[in-house]
Amino acid sequence: MSTNRYLLWLDWPIGAFRLNASGFAVFKSLVEGEVRMVRSERAFLRELPTATHAIVWAFRKEWFARAKRLRVLATPGAGRELLPTDAELPPGVVRVNGAFHGAIMSETVLAFIFAHARGLYAAARFQRAGDLWPRAALSPFCTRVAGTKAVILGYGKIGRAIGDRLAALGVAVTGIRRANIGDLRAEAKTADWLIVALPGDTGTDNLVDAAVLGAMKRTAVLINVGRGNAVDEAALARALATRRLAGAYLDVYRREPLTAASPLAADLPGLVRLPHASAFAPDYLPLFFRELAAEGALA
Repeated sequence: MSTNRYLLWLDWPIGAFRLNASGFAVFKSLVEGEVRMVRSERAFLRELPTATHAIVWAFRKEWFARAKRLRVLATPGAGRELLPTDAELPPGVVRVNGAFHGAIMSETVLAFIFAHARGLYAAARFQRAGDLWPRAALSPFCTRVAGTKAVILGYGKIGRAIGDRLAALGVAVTGIRRANIGDLRAEAKTADWLIVALPGDTGTDNLVDAAVLGAMKRTAVLINVGRGNAVDEAALARALATRRLAGAYLDVYRREPLTAASPLAADLPGLVRLPHASAFAPDYLPLFFRELAAEGALA
């Protein structure tokens, strides 16, 4: 009989990220051993000393003093800031960040691209302005997705998932891993879709700056579903205000939640904002649990 003891603290005010009864049932079907679900930090810390696996949104390094049996520390989030670093882990403990997000986030990226290329955003703008039948005006805003080119900055699991779906639609894809990023201007010149799927750390600060934005085609679009620090937001706001870019579709920002102080809070031409929601889905946590099982992290 398994001596594993699984401790799940996945409470979140956003429904897609909160562990519910059906998600809990999925988890229990994947493991052998005792499973505990808690709803508060106090309850989590009370149960932590006997847990072999802790699955949480975030974990503080000082909690390791209580975690004498812990072997696996996992979070569904992709952000590296959610868990202590590898250097801070006690011997025998491994950390796991979710990497399943690409299946969901790629659908968000495709939605941005199709809505732009097929004129949905433009049609909405014309109709809000009072033109209920903008057929002639809409024609220049409609193009094909097949035959365009996407440059994806950050070509890990999420970036590759986006690239695979775009390639299947006839889009030429260039994926650039973070370790191989050099002068982006040459790649930016060729992109119809510049897609940012980078993690948030100091090595990615302002990679998409005024020079990169200035190198892009006027018909090109920037999409950011990675982290907000990778884009110079003031430079992007200027590029949109002067119509240097055809559009920017953003899910993430340098400071979240977005406030009126941000240069991207303005009503800028071609700007569409999501509130860090590109991975929202009802099966978010079940996808994570199945990924953990497939990778052997629940053994």
